[in-house]
Amino acid sequence: MTMTQPSASPSSALRVSRPASSLNGKIAVPGDKSISHRALMFAALAKGETRIVGLLEGEDVLRTAAAMRALGAKISREDDGRWHVHGCGLGELQEPADVLDMGNSGTAARLLSGLLASHGIMSVMTGDASLRRRPMKRVMDPLAGTGATFLAREGGRLPLAIQGNEQPAPLSYRLPVASAQVKSAVLLAGLNAEGVTQVEEPVPTRDHTENMLRHFGAHVTVDETPDGGRIIRLEGKPRLVARDVTVPGDPSSAAFVLVAALLVPGSDVVISNVGLNLLRTGLFTTLREMGGRLDILDERTEGGEPVGDLHVRASSLQAVDVPADRAPSMIDEYPILAVAAAYATGISRLRGLEELRVKESDRLASTVALLENNGVRTRIDGDDLIIHGTGGHIPGGGLVETHMDHRLAMSASVLGLVTEKPVDIDDTAFIDTSFPGYFTLMNSLGAGFSA
Repeated sequence: MTMTQPSASPSSALRVSRPASSLNGKIAVPGDKSISHRALMFAALAKGETRIVGLLEGEDVLRTAAAMRALGAKISREDDGRWHVHGCGLGELQEPADVLDMGNSGTAARLLSGLLASHGIMSVMTGDASLRRRPMKRVMDPLAGTGATFLAREGGRLPLAIQGNEQPAPLSYRLPVASAQVKSAVLLAGLNAEGVTQVEEPVPTRDHTENMLRHFGAHVTVDETPDGGRIIRLEGKPRLVARDVTVPGDPSSAAFVLVAALLVPGSDVVISNVGLNLLRTGLFTTLREMGGRLDILDERTEGGEPVGDLHVRASSLQAVDVPADRAPSMIDEYPILAVAAAYATGISRLRGLEELRVKESDRLASTVALLENNGVRTRIDGDDLIIHGTGGHIPGGGLVETHMDHRLAMSASVLGLVTEKPVDIDDTAFIDTSFPGYFTLMNSLGAGFSA
């Protein structure tokens, strides 16, 4: 099998039909988006030069790089894809000369809010039409405890003006719902505060922030609570020192290739160097429960994160009942899991999906529309999604409206590979925000996508 790296991808509308044959080959997906955002932010706060290998070069992460440059960090890219960040030091962020445009990235906007709230500078953030619809109040409320001032549109929506506090107070905050973004925003605000910042989360969420803070020299402790949650404590004013970072392949991006290989008959695909953080691999667990033939090869640790190669073969899938407490470990993967459930035999129930309502789109409603418009019966019961599997016979023939949501667009493209009639997708341009080169990579396996 040959290794293929992604390159530029087409955009706009797309019609997807069944591939002429199976998907076969060995590929690498782009770097983890969550880790890439954090690597740039923490390197910008550290003293010295950080070298980053494998950084995701999608639009979302490039917006973070631009924002950190505007705040005083020196950031450059070599021709071989390595990035260099000369940090300005904790507490030394500069007031930006212009508005910080975060594009489509809710992660960047929310995490950066924590940094901006705890530095004595004035800043304004905005984003594209999709991001300007997403709520920021969930981070504004706890961050106001630092003494920072926020001014936003109705409902806490961007554009958002922040007057940071030069002497921020440490926070003690219990998350009302599991959210790695809110947790991270509070911890980042605590970096520049005297004393200990504490966050309690009801169930464990992805812990890349905690791992990377330790990597750069911060003191972070984590204690489990009797009810299964966690308490994270950060000692403020750490001496952050530049450290090299290797970014593993993004498991959320690998999910689309993985499900496509499970569903398209005769497929046999290896996805190399994928991050295997246990708080990110709920989808892998779920697909195995459905009967998916998914093996992990060459498990190892790189840059403080577990990684491995995924070997995936076409499988006969059965319905699944996914518990609500698994949601934080696969919150971005529910649209593509819904496609797998639609193809499976039996009735699946995906529980506890309230967080999907505040993603790039209302992903719960949009996922239902994606399936219903292509002949799959679904039902929403509270925060649960019930999907009637077709046993491998999805009618298709419908139009998928993506609402500027990259994960919906990719899920729709995988759906079209196994439907009986072609599937039309209204817009695929936003796929580049998280997975540049998606279509080229999938076509290298035999998908046959064309504009």
